[in-house]
Amino acid sequence: MSDDAISHLRKDPDLRPIVDRHGEVTLDPADDLFERMVASIVNQQLATDAAASIRDRLYDAVEIEPGSILQTDGSTLRDAGLSRQKADYVRNVARAFADNGYSSEYFEGMDDEAVIAELTEIKGVGVWTAKMQLLFSLARPDVFPVEDLGIRRAMEAIYGDDLTRDQMVEIAERWRPYRSYASLYLWRSRDE
Repeated sequence: MSDDAISHLRKDPDLRPIVDRHGEVTLDPADDLFERMVASIVNQQLATDAAASIRDRLYDAVEIEPGSILQTDGSTLRDAGLSRQKADYVRNVARAFADNGYSSEYFEGMDDEAVIAELTEIKGVGVWTAKMQLLFSLARPDVFPVEDLGIRRAMEAIYGDDLTRDQMVEIAERWRPYRSYASLYLWRSRDE
């Protein structure tokens, strides 16, 4: 994280104490874009501990690469803890990776909106999942995932309970071009 990002985010008097408490945060590109995407599918609408447990069982049951997922029968995926629907979503992602050759390099020249548009063409990948890829797979610096419950709860704790998502997006504009880093701080504030 650059000094520019820290000094920019510290200009928000409500975010400054969180930045000061947590110091530097980093965005690192994922080593394996497919594995990170599968983790995001598993994490959808689940508590962190439950998602981690399912992810561990899934990773023990099958090699997390598109060909292996496509060759694994649905019962194995369900035995690992995936619902029938999530098993289908993971297979859809595997098919998209196999068919399109998705990689970090594939998305390198695309802007954030184009990445979101392409990924949300995959059944089971919504805007939240696409933004998680921008943040945690591609390490894009200016993503604001207002769709994330943890982000919304953190913003409500800081700015008030009666905020709409549009108001949250408006507040986040002051963090541009470092909204990804601001999001990391918001998540950290929820962990306190």
